[in-house]
Amino acid sequence: MTKAEFVELFKEKGEFSSKASAEAALKAFLDSIEDVLVKGDSVTFVGFGTFLAADVPEKSGKIPGSDKTYTKPAHKAPKFKAGKSLKEAVAK
Repeated sequence: MTKAEFVELFKEKGEFSSKASAEAALKAFLDSIEDVLVKGDSVTFVGFGTFLAADVPEKSGKIPGSDKTYTKPAHKAPKFKAGKSLKEAVAK
């Protein structure tokens, strides 16, 4: 599903008067989640799931075909953990 298709679905489900208002609401929602994750916090929607900023440890590796090695520093990465209701709905 493309973003445009999703905005149209969001408009219908949310009963928005226009595509522009649905797109603005969706952007505000996504920006809000991003702001929370940047701060290192998480957002939980009971039954749906949790968006979180997970700690990823430092990683060392070797470049194939050479003796060169690299180290990727520790960082945070966005993760989503599906809730029970969402898992059950998708499994049907």
